Amino acid sequence: MKVLDGQVAVITGGSRGIGLGIAKAFRAAGAHIVIAARKADGLRDARAELLRGEGTGDVLDVVANAGEPEQAERCVADTMVHFGRVDVLVNNAATNPYMGDLLELDLPRAEKTVRVNQYGMIAWSRAAWHAWMSEHGGTIVNIASVGGLIVDPQIGYYNATKAAMLLMTRQLAYELGPKVRVNAIAPGVIKTELARAVWEAREPVLTAKLPLRRLGTTEDVGNAALFLASEASSWMTGQALVLDGGATALPIAVDA
Repeated sequence: MKVLDGQVAVITGGSRGIGLGIAKAFRAAGAHIVIAARKADGLRDARAELLRGEGTGDVLDVVANAGEPEQAERCVADTMVHFGRVDVLVNNAATNPYMGDLLELDLPRAEKTVRVNQYGMIAWSRAAWHAWMSEHGGTIVNIASVGGLIVDPQIGYYNATKAAMLLMTRQLAYELGPKVRVNAIAPGVIKTELARAVWEAREPVLTAKLPLRRLGTTEDVGNAALFLASEASSWMTGQALVLDGGATALPIAVDA
């Protein structure tokens, strides 16, 4: 079904992994796609892959760092010149330059994490709002993490920024309604190249614990994002859709 027929979707971090999976789902649903990422080579390859896939929409690739507000403004301006509208924004780009205990975290890496994961969401949302959505409406989908709901060793600060995304999703839903609906997805472990170190060696152990007995795929996230971006979720805003194969439904293990 072409539920996004003729609409224009901007996706940060759209050259690979979850972002590319969402771009594929949106284009198959009839949308024109703008993918933004830091590396021109990756964007070029992603655009070619999208054009070979399902859908007839145009694909624009824009080199932009999600953590630089002026680059967000430029990308949205380029989108307006090329397509004349911005109906959907997916805040997907993220970074995690530090793994370890919170008290060992240095300020430069803390600032980088917040700048991309947390403030980047505000910068891109603001750009889309001022360029199109404040007058014409639209939808914003924020890719957070199930880590924003739990305690997880080694990536506590990354998870804290994702928890902030979940709260800011509710805040923006309040501030931008009724023109714009704002929702989030909180994925669990998704089988991407970026997360390969997390899942590859441990996949049998991880899946054995999940009620659905498999890890997530980029297609799973793409389908969830398509639901949130479409009229199928027209009375839904300020919500977080947990997509984790049932991980958060597991009982808490308490050692004897």
